Amino acid sequence: MAPLESTAPAGVWHGALRQLDYWAIVYRRTWKGSVITSFVTPFLYILAMGVLLGGFVDADPSTLDGATTYLAFVAPGMVASQAMTTVFGEVTYPVMGMVKWQRIYFSMTASPLGVGDIIAAQLGFVLFRVLTSCAVFLVVLAPFGVFESWWGTLLALPVQGLLGLAFATPIFAFSAGLRDESAFSLVFRLGMIPLTLFSGTFFPIGNLGVVGETIAKVTPLWQGVHLTRMLVLGQVEAGWAVLHVAYLAALAALGWWWAVRRLGRRLVQ
Repeated sequence: MAPLESTAPAGVWHGALRQLDYWAIVYRRTWKGSVITSFVTPFLYILAMGVLLGGFVDADPSTLDGATTYLAFVAPGMVASQAMTTVFGEVTYPVMGMVKWQRIYFSMTASPLGVGDIIAAQLGFVLFRVLTSCAVFLVVLAPFGVFESWWGTLLALPVQGLLGLAFATPIFAFSAGLRDESAFSLVFRLGMIPLTLFSGTFFPIGNLGVVGETIAKVTPLWQGVHLTRMLVLGQVEAGWAVLHVAYLAALAALGWWWAVRRLGRRLVQ
């Protein structure tokens, strides 16, 4: 029976660190496949959506959450969206593969590693992927002059890590319990794409109407987009900032609890 808790002497994080070499090898063998999505796509997105399309948008800053241009409005939203899409790619098919096809999780739990150790290590890898891709995105944006606050821009990077974990833990849990991959098409079509389009990334959510705006505000992506936008524009409202951080942290914690239980049950069936 696979242990639900870590059996490593120093707990989950000690067990996760013992897998560092495994995930380093995984990244060394697969990093070339992520070059386009992590490094080239951000530049193309900014050029197409922010510079070219943005040149046709002439809106008052009061309608763009305080941004003086459409590029300044859309840029932080695209950074947050990048964090989310990176997570979707890392904890859907890869998680199922390690349960169903490669069965790597089973071999891991045959060692002193527990389910919590396994999840913590993989989430650490996902966090690394999110932070590196979003850091590149922020560097690409810097020459366009969209950042109004240097300290806010620096804080925006760990916010992407928190946003990534808020998505990664529940999606990991969902993926770990699936019997086949057919549900992933719905996850991407009915989850990731609508979130990208209707969570304030490309236009203010006030355009969605009262009901649509209310729904958008309870999504984790809007929480991350709004917090990122406040930071890079230097217009942080303390109340909103605390609410966003608490929301994302709570979602990540609940997702962790669910992931440990769900993967643990799957490995003993």
